[in-house]
Amino acid sequence: MEREQLIVKVCGMRDAANIESVAKLGVDMIGLIFCRTSPRYVSMVDSLAGFMPNYTVNQLKEMKNPSKSTDIKVAPKRVGVFIDEMPQTIITHVYNYRLDYVQLHGYENRIMIENLRRTIEPDIRRNVKFIKTLHVSTLEDVEEYKDYEGAVDMFLFDTSCRLGGGSGQKFNWDLLKQYSGETPFLLSGGIGPEDVDNIKNFNHPRFIGVDLNSRFEIKPALKNIDLLQEFIQSLRK
Repeated sequence: MEREQLIVKVCGMRDAANIESVAKLGVDMIGLIFCRTSPRYVSMVDSLAGFMPNYTVNQLKEMKNPSKSTDIKVAPKRVGVFIDEMPQTIITHVYNYRLDYVQLHGYENRIMIENLRRTIEPDIRRNVKFIKTLHVSTLEDVEEYKDYEGAVDMFLFDTSCRLGGGSGQKFNWDLLKQYSGETPFLLSGGIGPEDVDNIKNFNHPRFIGVDLNSRFEIKPALKNIDLLQEFIQSLRK
């Protein structure tokens, strides 16, 4: 049975032109990091400067004037990444940035996630989905999924590191053979241009996509479009 096309999430974005260029590559998700300690932090200053392309406006323009197409067939989903943030701050960002996904990248517990979902849905924003990052270095780290199974829509398995992410380091993917949960997951942690074959050969019934970040950067928060394009084309052919 042929595997469905893998999801491609590009995380740690901030520059408007760069975001629009990445969107044209057909990626599925754009990750916006709202953690102040990250070099890829998205601040209100960036927002006021119009850092996020307004895809709705672009699509309306395209319908009125097809000759000036934006080349964005489907706008990527917006993922807000938070690390142990206050629930009210997350709710505010979901509303202000029209987030489609909330990625909880710290030590958030199940009760907090369930309460947050109830608060957001449906009054703040409908159909917001939740991703829980699990930081992996041992089999015990993988087993932590049991604390969140049924409370989130997706897991993201990342390398355990002091920085909390964006380290460019891989973990042992073989550890995920022991993952027996029902929740689908994205693979993250140091994935680079040379990993296409490894990803294609990685088999797990719940594996649905990859999360890309530092290995495709010119500098923090600015992605190399050529590298991404080559990687995505190779992954999907």
